[in-house]
Amino acid sequence: MSYKSLNHITISDIESQGIPSEIAVQIHHKLTQIIHDYGPSSSKTWQNITKHVLNPELPFSFHQMMYYGCYKDYGPDPPAWLPDLKSARLTNIGQLLERRGKEFLRSKYEDPMSSFSDFQVFSVLKPEVYWKCILEEMGVSFSKPPYCILYENSSYPGGQWLPGCFLNPAKICLSLNGERNLDSIAVLWRNEGEDNMPIKKMTLQELRGEVWLVAHALDALGLPQGSAIAIDMPMNIDSVIIYLAIVLTGNVVVSIADSFASSEIATRLRIAKAKAIFTQDFILRGGKSIPLYRRVIDAQSPMAIVITTRGSQFSTDLRSGDISWHDFRERVNKGGEYRAVDRPVEAFSNILFSSGTTGEPKAIPWTQATPLKAAADGWSHMDIRSGDVVAWPTNLGWMMGPWLVYASLINNASIALYNGSPLTSGFSKFVQDANVTMLGVVPSIVRAWRSTKCTVGYDWSSIRCFGSTGEASSVDEYLWLMGRACYKPVIEYCGGTEIGGGFITGSLLQPQVLAAFSTPAMGCSLLLLDNNGTPIPQNMPGFGELALGPLIFGASHTLLNGDHYKVYYKGMPTWKGKVLRRHGDVFERTSTGYFRAHGRADDTMNLGGIKVSSIEIERICNRVDSSILETAAIGVPPPDGGPEQLVIAVIFKDASKSMPGLNELKTSFNSALQKQLNPLFRVSRIVSLPSLPRTATNKVMRRVLRQQFAQPSSASKL
Repeated sequence: MSYKSLNHITISDIESQGIPSEIAVQIHHKLTQIIHDYGPSSSKTWQNITKHVLNPELPFSFHQMMYYGCYKDYGPDPPAWLPDLKSARLTNIGQLLERRGKEFLRSKYEDPMSSFSDFQVFSVLKPEVYWKCILEEMGVSFSKPPYCILYENSSYPGGQWLPGCFLNPAKICLSLNGERNLDSIAVLWRNEGEDNMPIKKMTLQELRGEVWLVAHALDALGLPQGSAIAIDMPMNIDSVIIYLAIVLTGNVVVSIADSFASSEIATRLRIAKAKAIFTQDFILRGGKSIPLYRRVIDAQSPMAIVITTRGSQFSTDLRSGDISWHDFRERVNKGGEYRAVDRPVEAFSNILFSSGTTGEPKAIPWTQATPLKAAADGWSHMDIRSGDVVAWPTNLGWMMGPWLVYASLINNASIALYNGSPLTSGFSKFVQDANVTMLGVVPSIVRAWRSTKCTVGYDWSSIRCFGSTGEASSVDEYLWLMGRACYKPVIEYCGGTEIGGGFITGSLLQPQVLAAFSTPAMGCSLLLLDNNGTPIPQNMPGFGELALGPLIFGASHTLLNGDHYKVYYKGMPTWKGKVLRRHGDVFERTSTGYFRAHGRADDTMNLGGIKVSSIEIERICNRVDSSILETAAIGVPPPDGGPEQLVIAVIFKDASKSMPGLNELKTSFNSALQKQLNPLFRVSRIVSLPSLPRTATNKVMRRVLRQQFAQPSSASKL
């Protein structure tokens, strides 16, 4: 759609958006004054429009008229949000730089905003100084301090971080410090269906008591210390308590998403060698009861501890050897404080899973240090601090679940949990009632909010910033999102399970551009590789596969079921004497210095925030109908931006014989994928081809198909 420049917009244009005449006159008067003061097309013009003209009650079409009208002749990467120096000085990094900026940057230091990029470079060039400082800022303590912050060893391309130290990240989450006391609120939550009830709250003292009780009960099970113990539950108050208790006892959490089918649960339990699993009988979502314990039984799990779901109308007969949540807690012979088990820094604290390209998910262990990376990202980039309330609809089966626990509690903030669907007005009301200050999102959730209008009428003005991760975002959807909270910034955040956080993100000290990243994460360096695998100069615009500098605090150094060096380092170029770390996304660095993501370079795709390999999907689709010879699963970004859509290329055995209709086949694919892999997956379209493009070694060239299917004219699509 073509938009007028701001200085050509009339009162009638404003009225055409459904705005009453008297309000349109007032808006036009304010707009005229802003244009007089700042011109018709500048970032200051837009900043003043968001402060003095726009509000959540005005039609979104009018927000679009203002945004696109302001930036009609601006050029690339128009900022949707600008920091101001006064607010920047109050951020965590701003306060640190005000105290120590001249010490770190010497004569180059000016102020927190002007010097932020220099400080990011400093965090890479002087990792020992930077990480010592940040750990002190977050109040991290060790039962046995490290010999040093970083020891570089040729046997460890990523370096050895905090060698020799002992710690327990759950103990840090529960500790007292100058920023919080026993009465501080640690967790707020509300259950779906209780949306008009007061929000439930748990103080730090109460959380400590609950975690200690479960920790004592875990010890009563008699499992060897360091055992892998799975959690397959929604992210609610019980699962957070269980998570912290497992880590506190020196055991290892095995993270399993509550949406997984039995076969996927079984795979993860097998790889991790789990000794027990915590689960629920049912999940309540949208008034429906979804069986969960049944899936765990079908996965032939080890001993299960089963929680009866609030409001469940079903009685559950437990399998022999399984324990009810009530009986598990009653086994405790002693209560009171639990003495945390401190572990060596390299010991595992959590096993998470990320899809590889082999058909089996990669089992990625988090060490005792990885939670500190998650917390540091929250401290540095989302500016999470004491008194904040942090909400992010997620699950402990994905890295953002543990991230939320650590980024909130280590930074003395409260975790806000809505035990139900985030796609409802109930969730929107919870954000309002809990006074959420940092709201994390996945773009597909934002799309649902916008289409269903479930946020209308709720006050989100307490939000200081949004965080977004999991999939590609689009400009219009995030313009809409910012408008719901009076134009608070969206901090785009991209990383990986193997990173323990992000490698590229945004900052409250930099202008933020919609659907773009403004900076590498603190402590991280990145390069783009051209078609020959050669790094493009760091300050030059370019397009290529992303590679990471290897020295990333908290990043993985081993895989349970794979060769870590082969997966992340083998065949990678060196840069300044260090081998680069493979990531696999294609990124663009724009002419103005921002970054944009362009999907996977390999055969892994991202569907609704969940990474999955093409082979996993193809294995299921190939068995749907006997007429199918083979399939190729491709994640294709829509032309106007946003998350990847699943497209299946189908090759039939004999095109001359009767074949199923594409509509029928699409239904069958969806049914099989949702039952066997993930109920959230959905085929967007099917393309029938005579053959698949292949390399000389017979590998399917899915990248070629991805480029072909992204064209509007791709044939035979449904």
